[in-house]
Amino acid sequence: MLSVHTCPLATLGGKDTGGMNVYVRDLTRELGRRGIGVDVFTRSQDEHQPHVKHDLGNGNRVVHIPAGPETPLAKTEIYKWLPEFVGGVREFAALEDLKYDVIHSHYWLSGVAANELRQFWNVPIIHMAHTLGVMKNRIAQRPEEFEPELRLENESKILKWADRLIAATAAEEAQLQWLLQADMNKIEVIPPGVDLSTFHPIPMHEAKEKIGVPPSDMMLLFVGRIEPLKGVDTLLRAMKLLRDRGVMPPHLCLSIIGGSSNPSQDDAEMQRLRALRQELGIGDVVAFLGARNQDTLNYYYASAHAVIMPSHYESFGMVALEAMACGTPVIASEVGGLAFLVKDGETGFTIPDRDPEMLCDRLQKIIGDEELRQTLGSQAADYAKNYTWNLIAEKIVGVYEEVIYAK
Repeated sequence: MLSVHTCPLATLGGKDTGGMNVYVRDLTRELGRRGIGVDVFTRSQDEHQPHVKHDLGNGNRVVHIPAGPETPLAKTEIYKWLPEFVGGVREFAALEDLKYDVIHSHYWLSGVAANELRQFWNVPIIHMAHTLGVMKNRIAQRPEEFEPELRLENESKILKWADRLIAATAAEEAQLQWLLQADMNKIEVIPPGVDLSTFHPIPMHEAKEKIGVPPSDMMLLFVGRIEPLKGVDTLLRAMKLLRDRGVMPPHLCLSIIGGSSNPSQDDAEMQRLRALRQELGIGDVVAFLGARNQDTLNYYYASAHAVIMPSHYESFGMVALEAMACGTPVIASEVGGLAFLVKDGETGFTIPDRDPEMLCDRLQKIIGDEELRQTLGSQAADYAKNYTWNLIAEKIVGVYEEVIYAK
């Protein structure tokens, strides 16, 4: 398994940590439970961390390969260190006399590394993009939001290199076909899974007590990376509308998990959002909590009246699935994977992208009708059972076997 730019064990909510980290970690754990040995190779970003970690269970490992300075780097900066990364992976495998049956690469940097490794190992490549540069550029609004040509060129090449492509939804399959002219015979639509042993319904009062939320408080929740495509500004404007309409309940708060909780460490997007919060006059009801450990997220989900995903683009939307598994309704933009995952009026609500008024309407509906909230939450938890990792891994293993035995 290749996850070059981000470690599956990293704390979520940082600039480059999110659904992909969870996917790689949880899929690897489930494969281990099935007796399948996996080494996950990632670039070392901290010289003080052990280079090999046995945190994935059943003997499966995360191997941190030094490639360039052992510090966080921009993705385009990592690209020039890929030859060193590939060399480190080869050396590790040779020293342990390891023979792999298949390479499963995640994100474009890993796809480039996978192709280099195949030259030496002669094994098939399964690739999952997680996000597509061409889609990010379609929704970008400011120059700094556009993906570089380097990424776009390599993503097109990877589609030709890979033996199979995993698409999270039919929407992503269509994007691969129509925007990137991918070979449809290579694409398998298999959604990510959810760990139901971690994400499951918990009585709201118990969850609130666990994370220190007063029982009388009503919490709305956003979880994700802090970047423009996540649409957090739309959510802030919807909170302002709630107040302007005079329908904001007392003790209501919006908690935002992701990014930094320390203003001195803010990037440009977090600075923009903090400034917008003050400009809208909602500083008293919006809290930026920073990153949170994955093991505590279920308590936040279960404490929330709704989880909001106002994204402009999501290839799938792991946060929505985790929240639903906890019995929490989701309000999400009707974009990408979210349009398939969130069932409008059944497990939550879907809304048009960049529409704070419609988002405010749906927030008002959920916080004003406890019976509706509970019904949506119960249906969401039932729906999420279709995405257990046991079922998803079975499909992934089927793809592995297909490409291995086709050789």
